[in-house]
Amino acid sequence: MILENTVIIGLFLILIGIVFFAIGLYFYKKKHLIADTPTSKIRSIAIGLVEIFGKVIPIQERVVKSPFTDKDCVYYHFTIEEYRSNGKNSSWVTIKKGEQKNLFYLKDDTGMILIDPTGAQIEAKQDFEYQSGLGRDPPEQVIRFLTAQNLTHEGFFGFNKTMRYRETIIVPDDTLYIMGTAGENPYKKEATAHHVDSLMIQKGKHEKQYYISDKPEKQMLTNLAFLIYGLGGCGIAFIIIGAILSFQLI
Repeated sequence: MILENTVIIGLFLILIGIVFFAIGLYFYKKKHLIADTPTSKIRSIAIGLVEIFGKVIPIQERVVKSPFTDKDCVYYHFTIEEYRSNGKNSSWVTIKKGEQKNLFYLKDDTGMILIDPTGAQIEAKQDFEYQSGLGRDPPEQVIRFLTAQNLTHEGFFGFNKTMRYRETIIVPDDTLYIMGTAGENPYKKEATAHHVDSLMIQKGKHEKQYYISDKPEKQMLTNLAFLIYGLGGCGIAFIIIGAILSFQLI
């Protein structure tokens, strides 16, 4: 029985190792795609997969307010979590999350181009986090948002529940790295004098890669390298340990 359990554990470790290694391989391909794609100036981009770097210029009628900080933004993502206990087990439970992606322009020293972030993998730093609880009320803007969503931070007898609020936003003048597909701009004006007005960065029909990040390319590559070596190394280690345990069946 002990031998059988050891073998089962070994096979499980091999499976986990393969999963880790596969994820590491995904990040390896992503890293090399980013490294091998030259950064283009906006004025000279061509149709197809491109890499650009610039500053966010909002479209005024598409600017929205962020849920928790009430800031003008072109993108936000939020989560509301509640800390719940069930017997001996306690954990954070997500009770509400949401995301808003709006059109905006990206500008460099040669011009600007329309960005449709729909379908993009967005990587941005967290801008706001707050935890409410006993004797600690949420900020007024958070309370207003909770009320609008038919949620409350209060529990039994009016005591505050332990809750956590997180928000990530992209605001005007933020600097972004974008890898996406330059294609036809469906919002272009009929009489346009500039080539870039006829193009828009978007998710390509046949391209899986669409990244938007507030980190410089060099930092992204460094972070990806750590992920690759960490996941790959752990994957190989799990596979080796699992194989050693499984061979006891032989």
